[in-house]
Amino acid sequence: MNYPDAARRTGLLIMLTLMTAVLYTLGISSAWIGKLVPMTLGWLTDSPQASRLVSAVLISLIIAVNIKLLRLLPRNQQIVGVWMELLILLMLFFYTFDLSYAFIAKKIGFLISQGVVTTLYISAISIVIATAIALAGAIAKLSRNGVVYGLATFYTSLFRGLPLLMQIYIIYLGLPQVGYVISAIPAGILALSLCYGAYMTEIFRAGIESIPRGQSEGATALGLSPNQTMFLVILPQAMRVIIPPTGNQFIAMLKDSSLVSVVGVWEIMYLARTQGQTEFRHIEMLITASMIYWILSMALEFLQSRIEERFGRFNAR
Repeated sequence: MNYPDAARRTGLLIMLTLMTAVLYTLGISSAWIGKLVPMTLGWLTDSPQASRLVSAVLISLIIAVNIKLLRLLPRNQQIVGVWMELLILLMLFFYTFDLSYAFIAKKIGFLISQGVVTTLYISAISIVIATAIALAGAIAKLSRNGVVYGLATFYTSLFRGLPLLMQIYIIYLGLPQVGYVISAIPAGILALSLCYGAYMTEIFRAGIESIPRGQSEGATALGLSPNQTMFLVILPQAMRVIIPPTGNQFIAMLKDSSLVSVVGVWEIMYLARTQGQTEFRHIEMLITASMIYWILSMALEFLQSRIEERFGRFNAR
C-alpha cells in the first residue's frame, strides 16, 4: 500500500467534503444546473434540498478539478490563470446586477478627469506631509528629551485613537470656531496628513531602530554630526524596512481619501455618489468607482515593488 497516495486521496476527500458542507450551508443556488440542463428544472423545483446538495457537490468537484489542472502549469502561468478566472467570476457577478453600461460609458470620462485627478492630488500632497511628520515624530520618540518625547507620544496616541472621519469633521467644522476658516480640500489634506503621519511615525521609528547601533557609533567615530549620521547613514539603510509599510499606508490613504467626500470635495467617491443620483444609477457608479480605486491601487503596488527593488539593490551594494 502506498501510504503517501492514500493520505493524499484522504486529504482530497476531506477537502471536498468540507467545501461541499460550506457551500450547502451558505445556501448555494442550484438554478445554474437548470440553465445548463433544462430537463432537470422539474426535479430542481420539486427537491430544493437535494438540488442544493447536488449543486454544492458539483461546484466542489469543479473547483477541485480546476485547481488540479492549474497545478500542472508553470508557476507564472498558474498566477495568470488564477487572476483570469477570478476576474471573469467578478465580472459575471457584476453582470447579474443588470447594469446600464451606456450610463457607465457616459459618466466614466467625467469621473476619471475630475475625480481621479482630485483624489491623486489630495493623496500625493498628504503622503508627502505625512512622511515629514512621521520622520520628525520618529526622531522625537527616539529622543531622550522628555518634553519632545511627550509631545510625540501624545500626538501619535491622539490621531491613531480617533476615527479619520471624526478628524475630518473636527478640522473642517472645528477650526472655524476658533477663527480659522478652512476650505474642504485643505481640511481633507490636513486630516489625512495628521492621521497617517501618526501611523507612519511608528513605521519610521521601527525602521530606524532596526539599524544596528554600531552603524551610528562608526559614523560618530568618523566625525559625523548626529544629523549627518541620521540622514547619511541610518535613514538610507532603514528605507528598506520603511518603504514596504509606507507604500501600504499610501494605498490605504488613497482609499481613505474617499472620506473627504463628506465635506464636499470632488474626489472619486463624491462624484460617483452625485452622478449616480441623477438617474438613480447608484450601483453603476459605485462599481465604476470601485474599479477605478482598484486600478489605482494596482499601479501603486507596482510602483512600490519597483522602489523596493531599487533600495534592495542599493543596500546590496
